[in-house]
Amino acid sequence: MSKLDLSQFEKKVEVRNLKKEDIDSILKLQDICFPNMDPWKREHLESHLEHFPEGQIVVEVEGEIIGSSSSLIVNFDEYDDKHTWDDITDEGYITNHDPEGYNLYGIEVMVHPEYRGMKIGRRLYEARKELVQQWNLKSMIIGGRIPNYHKYEDKMSPREYVQEVMNHNIYDPVLTFQIMNGFTVMRINPNYLPDDKASRKYATLMEWNNVDYRPTTKRYFKTSYPVRITAIQYMMKDIDTFEEFSRQVEYYVDVASDFGSDFAVFPEIFTTQLMSVIDEKIPSKSVRKLSEYTEDYIELFTELAVKYNVNIIGGSHFVEEEDQMYNIAYLFRRDGTIEKQYKIHVTPNERKWWGIQPGDTVKVFDTDCGKIAIQICYDIQFPELTRYAVDQGANIIFCPFCTDERQGYLRVRYCAQARAVENQVYTVVAGTVGNLTQVENMDIQYAQSGIFTPSDFEFARDGIVGECHPNIETVVVGDVDLEVLRRQRKSGTVRQLRDRRKDLFEINYKNISTEVVPND
Repeated sequence: MSKLDLSQFEKKVEVRNLKKEDIDSILKLQDICFPNMDPWKREHLESHLEHFPEGQIVVEVEGEIIGSSSSLIVNFDEYDDKHTWDDITDEGYITNHDPEGYNLYGIEVMVHPEYRGMKIGRRLYEARKELVQQWNLKSMIIGGRIPNYHKYEDKMSPREYVQEVMNHNIYDPVLTFQIMNGFTVMRINPNYLPDDKASRKYATLMEWNNVDYRPTTKRYFKTSYPVRITAIQYMMKDIDTFEEFSRQVEYYVDVASDFGSDFAVFPEIFTTQLMSVIDEKIPSKSVRKLSEYTEDYIELFTELAVKYNVNIIGGSHFVEEEDQMYNIAYLFRRDGTIEKQYKIHVTPNERKWWGIQPGDTVKVFDTDCGKIAIQICYDIQFPELTRYAVDQGANIIFCPFCTDERQGYLRVRYCAQARAVENQVYTVVAGTVGNLTQVENMDIQYAQSGIFTPSDFEFARDGIVGECHPNIETVVVGDVDLEVLRRQRKSGTVRQLRDRRKDLFEINYKNISTEVVPND
């Protein structure tokens, strides 16, 4: 007898994380497993991969995906006892995934009917349990269907049915399986999954506890997470030297530091004050000479951020790169690191006088006070940029601006407040006042800097944390609370982020790079 080729008998089974190229297979699998229920949409699965790729697991046999499970992390204590599947999953998009939560919540498991009996479901649950242990979570919670209940609804209540299954007097393909896998029933939720007719919309809320869970001081329930902001209404006046500019800048950083601020925010292109030092009257030439101060500007603000222990939004500055001029806002973190955001939308005035070119990268920055974004003046008037930034986790949008008269200022202000409301995010505007009598196109300024909130009971009555008096040299200092913002996004009077009709519309960015910048 010849030696057997064992490879011909092998049937390779692989448990791995979902990949984007698997989405079509998952959609087909769901149609097979749940033909009478509303299926996932592609955007649901893409959102799962965006928010919690580790929690999306598939089982592959000989290159074919025959099983999958989806989950997210939540702090379960924050949800109502009678929550629904839509509540706990943000209607299937899991944008409420909380990496700092305590509980893994399983939202779907499916196995191809031809492969049932191979313990594929058990493999998926074991992978979930490993995930709970790896992330040091307290437990895994699931809302389980009871698909055989419709056969018994005339004879017993859902509670009685569940008890009979637990006593092994009735077999239920889902509940029996979960009990055998170590889950205990917490309660029964009505109207959990509206399209689950077999379960008559009921679900058993079940929990598997992680006996290896180790409480950590890192993760705790916050009652408040205040962030203090100083928005600087900067006076534009003629100066004679860079040192004079430096003293004026340091004065304001010192003020912000004295107030214990986490952020100090300067206005857009306030460095054009240095044009009063430059002996050049032609705007297109003077702006290139201004760019020669870029290294001095960066060194100054880096030193001040570290010295005064405050994160600085350094307004914006005209910078020459590869023979092109850009309007760039810099973030100077108090740990000494630096990031930059190019102005995306350039005004007709900037093109005409200075030849400014637009950037093409939308960034969200990690800081020691959470994620933030910077949108320079005109950019705040384009709602798609804020929507993207908030979807990437931004809690505060900083808007340095420079406007010459009241109508221009009101465009910035009204749009900043609109962005705060429609995206449930804090916005901050900081502008220039005064005048530069000898500088072409920078001769007059109008501003009223402010800090704005969403509009709901948790926030100030008018959605205004604080604002400066218009057209005087001053600052406004205010606290924004990131924990209040987080809770309001989940349970506010209205929830614009969660209630978006993603089935009707979405934003597609074309030929634009988007980036989240970590604070390493």
